[in-house]
Amino acid sequence: MTKKLLLVLNGEAVWPPPVWLMRQAGRYLPEYRALRAEAGDFLKLCLTPALAAEITLQPLRRFGMDAAILFSDLPIVSLGLGQALRYAEGEGPVLPPIRTAADLDMLSLDRVAEIVSPVWETVRRVAADIGDATLIGFSGSPFTVACYMVEGHGSREFAAARLMAYREPELFARLIELIVQGNLIYLRGQADAGAEVLMLFDSWAGMLPPGEFRRWVIEPTARIAQALRQSHPQVKLIGFPRLAGSMLGEYALGAGMDGVAIDTSMNPAIAATMVPPGIALQGNLDPLALVAGGVALQEGAGKILDALRGRPHIFNLGHGIVPQTPPEHVGALMELIRAA
Repeated sequence: MTKKLLLVLNGEAVWPPPVWLMRQAGRYLPEYRALRAEAGDFLKLCLTPALAAEITLQPLRRFGMDAAILFSDLPIVSLGLGQALRYAEGEGPVLPPIRTAADLDMLSLDRVAEIVSPVWETVRRVAADIGDATLIGFSGSPFTVACYMVEGHGSREFAAARLMAYREPELFARLIELIVQGNLIYLRGQADAGAEVLMLFDSWAGMLPPGEFRRWVIEPTARIAQALRQSHPQVKLIGFPRLAGSMLGEYALGAGMDGVAIDTSMNPAIAATMVPPGIALQGNLDPLALVAGGVALQEGAGKILDALRGRPHIFNLGHGIVPQTPPEHVGALMELIRAA
């Protein structure tokens, strides 16, 4: 029997919709926190296949989602390109910033496969133990990865990256193309290892005006999608251009994805008019409604289900689960969707 999530990504409307949650493997689960304490370092956790595979499978065992998403992080492809990466407690990724052509010249595709190979082994381990659920691999989209690589850390504005795109567009284009090629190595390896769906997260896409959005978000994503369809035509693709707003329709038409994830701010009924009916929509419950539980959870989920019933839809959050989420609220959400 074809898996529900794959049916939806083939353009079929399935009821009730398949469900998984962004960051479903993570800090809200006590079993994750126990393994995190064992590993000590977050990067070590991502690059130790036995631990990363166990974390990937934890939410499936507890809640029975329709998909597991690889436990990893967006800037892993930066590490593969040769940029040092570490995680500061409470700060997220920290990297030596890429600001000049000389900085960029120090990066290379030569060791990507070697450096990311532990992630591929994680995918193989999960694929062997996932049962009827769908296995989703992922990476950061080129613009979002470039934001981290240029800024050197997380930011509200990523001003250094955006200024490079304006002031030195040729240099920024070189960086974007390097990330495109690094992502292709990384994602093809995930597909070879057993990932059935690949997701591209463009977490910072919504900071760009339309012209820049087309150049730095849609066009590089489309190049990745076209290349993946040539090498791995059986693998489905989901894109998440967070806070795309009025650009959502252009992204859906131009990026080459089978599904498009929508963030919390997007009205799902409006999204359904912007995105062609054969492309699945994924989302978009507010993660804080999941924290609140009760009426807020029931009403929030109900509105999304009502708005997207009858079209290809994967129920999800509009951003990742936050650490303070009670696990029993996730269980309640799963029961609510299954009973829809």
